[in-house]
Amino acid sequence: MAIRFCPRCKSVMVLTKKDGRTVWRCPKCGYEEEANAGSAKLIERTTVAKKDDKPIVLTKSGDEALPKVKKVCPKCGYEEAYFWVQQTRAADEPPTRFYKCVRCGYVWREYE
Repeated sequence: MAIRFCPRCKSVMVLTKKDGRTVWRCPKCGYEEEANAGSAKLIERTTVAKKDDKPIVLTKSGDEALPKVKKVCPKCGYEEAYFWVQQTRAADEPPTRFYKCVRCGYVWREYE
């Protein structure tokens, strides 16, 4: 990817769209210059907000592909559960282990 610096203030310039054309624009001083068609390409991205951070991985058969462990479900007493580890607190804290019962689907967590 190409990086351009502003000739006025030496800040890093960003590619933007203006009136249907792609231009390099300095966010600090507002300097603009035309972007060459072959040298720069503007890639627009969209960020999608996630509603649930719980990972779900499905196999072709529709079963969850998370690893299983011998863990007693506090709701139904079944002795097998899927598990995953996720960092839910500060980086210097240990991660949280989540479990999901294979039989009833109940989800619980354990802190270390």
